[in-house]
Amino acid sequence: MLYDQIIVRYGDLTMKGRNRNQFEKRMLQQVKQALTPFERVSYFKSFGRLYVLLNGQPYEPVADRLKDLFGITTISPVVSVQSELEAIRAAALTLMQSIEKPPATFKVSVKRAWKGFPHSSQEMNHLVGGHVLRAIEDLKVDVRKPEVELKVDIQEEGTYVFWEVIQAGGGFPFATNGKAMLLLSGGIDSPVAGWMALRKGLEIEAVHFHSYPFTSEKAKDKVVDLATRLSYYSGAPLKLHLVPFTDIQTRLAQQKSDNIIITLMRRAMLRITDKLAERNGAGGIVTGESLGQVASQTLASMNVIGRATELPLLKPLVMMDKQEIIREAEKIGTFETSILPYEDCCTLFLPKSPSTNPNLRIVEKVESLIPELGDMIDAAIEGTEVLVLTPSGVQTVHTEGEDDWF
Repeated sequence: MLYDQIIVRYGDLTMKGRNRNQFEKRMLQQVKQALTPFERVSYFKSFGRLYVLLNGQPYEPVADRLKDLFGITTISPVVSVQSELEAIRAAALTLMQSIEKPPATFKVSVKRAWKGFPHSSQEMNHLVGGHVLRAIEDLKVDVRKPEVELKVDIQEEGTYVFWEVIQAGGGFPFATNGKAMLLLSGGIDSPVAGWMALRKGLEIEAVHFHSYPFTSEKAKDKVVDLATRLSYYSGAPLKLHLVPFTDIQTRLAQQKSDNIIITLMRRAMLRITDKLAERNGAGGIVTGESLGQVASQTLASMNVIGRATELPLLKPLVMMDKQEIIREAEKIGTFETSILPYEDCCTLFLPKSPSTNPNLRIVEKVESLIPELGDMIDAAIEGTEVLVLTPSGVQTVHTEGEDDWF
């Protein structure tokens, strides 16, 4: 096997002090957990990088897993050799000859971090480049726009030769920027919002509202699949709160305020999520709202709905259009699941003419006519089923009222 290590570059190098240390510690934990299935790999950290030693493990599946982790900026499969001229030149030639589509042009970029090495970076550019040129017919040097840039990183413990620089997830490592609750429907938007929240270093717990038996078990399974996909990107187990919403939804429908029923439902959802956030130590709520996309996502509607909670409402999609969101959903692997034809609870009582400019005073008046609403919200929380998900599926199942289980 050609490659024996993967160089992992991570993080915002401007981070200082405790934040930097926390970032690196969490990054290492995340990588170790994500690569648990690859039993042969090992690690060491040096000069703001993480080196993953493959130890005979094929690099492709390891690289595929690493590039989806947040906090990692780029990865490179490398050939490592002793920091000795002939070994470096031999590795460079072997690597160039292994490229599936032979390039017409290349250049060599040497970085000599170990100053005890007897040749300067500029000398090594010529010594390595000339060796490769003599051995590969029709290959030319282009220092401005080469098809392949052959990189040589000379360190005291060894030299790393590579040419690929693969873009990874970027952002921040999991749980380095706090925790938030994600309102996860079965649609296209909310999984993308969850992915973006994870990318910014948030730990998320997903909350889904179901109206069984009006909504089917397949609708629930669809949401479980979406949350499972998000757990893949988090690199950690993810909690999914399945909230029974049938009684609340039915009671709200009895008020005969059809034009604002979506507003009423979403306010009830936020109140429930607010209390779940308090129980689970979350400091915000993430939603998949996109401005103007539907009646409940006009600025006026979002204003009235958002007043049901004092927690920050994080809306990463708010300025994106639908096609942009679809492209992101396709990229992260949630789109095909999201378009499965199983309804969520918000489509059950969808009025013909929902209000796009609800009046807060009227909404609060309707809510005041349901004195039992607070108790119904508490009952829904106590009846919430909680799944702990990993990329391989459901790990554990509990109810919200149980103590000391996670």
